Amino acid sequence: MPVIWEQVMVEGSPMWCHIHTPVGAGPFPGVVVVMHAPGVDAFIQDICERLALEGYVAIAPDLYHRQTEEQAKDDPITRMGRLRDTEIAQDINAALDHLRSLREVSPERIGIIGFCMGGRIAYMMAALNPTFRACVDFYGGNIAVPWGEGPSPLDLTPQINCPVLGLFGAEDTNPSPEDVARLDAALTRHNKPHEFHIYPGAGHAFMNQARPSYRPEAARDAWQRCLEFLGRHLKST
Repeated sequence: MPVIWEQVMVEGSPMWCHIHTPVGAGPFPGVVVVMHAPGVDAFIQDICERLALEGYVAIAPDLYHRQTEEQAKDDPITRMGRLRDTEIAQDINAALDHLRSLREVSPERIGIIGFCMGGRIAYMMAALNPTFRACVDFYGGNIAVPWGEGPSPLDLTPQINCPVLGLFGAEDTNPSPEDVARLDAALTRHNKPHEFHIYPGAGHAFMNQARPSYRPEAARDAWQRCLEFLGRHLKST
């Protein structure tokens, strides 16, 4: 399968994007994959490959592109703390526009998924950009907290434009089960179609095989739910 890195310009800053394309002529549905705190690392690249194997063109933008080489030496939590929602929205929209411009992509069949901070961002972008037809939030924390000026992703719930799938660990602390219940209630109150699943015995980052937090059964089930959800909303005519 074709795998490339391409630069997309955002406010004069070059942003690297990892792109994975299925074999074949297409056009294929597309998915924006939003990174977790470590960045567009092996885990996120593997998610892109897995999506391409299922017939999606996947793009994962590097949201740290504004940070200096010196700042890049900091730990992931420090780097994540520098991000601001207004800039993140610009970055995701730029990646989305690039994805939709690719000849292999069906521009009206686009979803967004994210892990950890990426789940938070996916939820936010489902409210900010009506292009997305499906949103998958893998254990997105800090959804009730704005990064910088403006509303939090939770505050944007009334603007959600597409169905949301949430996949969470019962042992997670951010988001905690209470956080998930609050999010569920907000989506229900505003009549937003959503499906939530909480995995007993799983904590944060249960999808990541490289971490001690990995839970194989939960990860397999969550991935199948993700694929079924994306297929239902992006592959149906």
